[in-house]
Amino acid sequence: MRAFQITSFDTPPALREIDRPEPGEGEIRVRIAACGLNFADLLMAKGTYQDTPEPPYTLGMEVAGTVDALGPGTEGPAIGTRVAVFGGQGGLADYGCFPAERAVVLPDAMGWTDAAAFQIAYGTSHVALDHKARLRPGETLLVLGAAGGVGLTAVEIGHAMGARVIACARGADKLEVARRAGADHLIDAREADIRAEVKALGGADVVYDPVGGDQFKAAFRACNPGARLLPIGFASGEVPQIPANHLLVKNLTVIGLYWGGYLRFAPHVVTESLATLLEWYGAGRIAPHVSHSYPLEEAGEALELLRARKSTGKVVVSVTP
Repeated sequence: MRAFQITSFDTPPALREIDRPEPGEGEIRVRIAACGLNFADLLMAKGTYQDTPEPPYTLGMEVAGTVDALGPGTEGPAIGTRVAVFGGQGGLADYGCFPAERAVVLPDAMGWTDAAAFQIAYGTSHVALDHKARLRPGETLLVLGAAGGVGLTAVEIGHAMGARVIACARGADKLEVARRAGADHLIDAREADIRAEVKALGGADVVYDPVGGDQFKAAFRACNPGARLLPIGFASGEVPQIPANHLLVKNLTVIGLYWGGYLRFAPHVVTESLATLLEWYGAGRIAPHVSHSYPLEEAGEALELLRARKSTGKVVVSVTP
């Protein structure tokens, strides 16, 4: 079978022919239809992600496909079931073996592209805003990187939860995508003084930040007393250093979130969140935005598009029809 693999951190990933894997105890094998890409895939390709395995390994953190084999002692989902799985790796391939407990059975109305784009982006934003920050109706939510994979879902979910959403992104085209997702106010990160504009809008009660760097610093200074800040990632390449004395003066709370980590110590948080999100999807309250789709043979180009920040929402790689 085909697999888009890292064999060394000194060489770029490439499509290789490898043996089809056999599922172990507690695992299912999935015939993969589509794989959603994430910024973390770029970090894994460089060996800098917190959960990077030793090479060789196959990139691709989240997949959608059909169960085609069960490992020993694995009761289900049954062969033929349509599922989405967060595997952490192994998604850019024709087949992959994943823990059965991570499989989410898909509604009939959800297509492969939507399913592959769904779990990490929506799951991260929903757990962050609902479970962690306790976002309340009427509060002001500032979303940085608001047209990216997770940022756009934060805009959408914040809007669905009744918040007033300020979206910050680079350029008019990306801001228009955020506006269509439910943003009430738009800030161009390339030109604006983020702190001044957010303060002029009354300040932020919750900050959702997958960017870091200077944008985090500006957002930090635009927070209202009692605000909550969610560092989700550091797409800028700069991990911000937080002045603890400012936390004290304004009674701010900085809340760390690694969505995948909940699968190890509190999986019910992820399970309950995804159940809510699938209900919202079925009711038409949320809908994944996929700006680009590539075949598996062009997975390298898909990752480069993500690296160059030329996409909005999600980038999906189609593996099989």
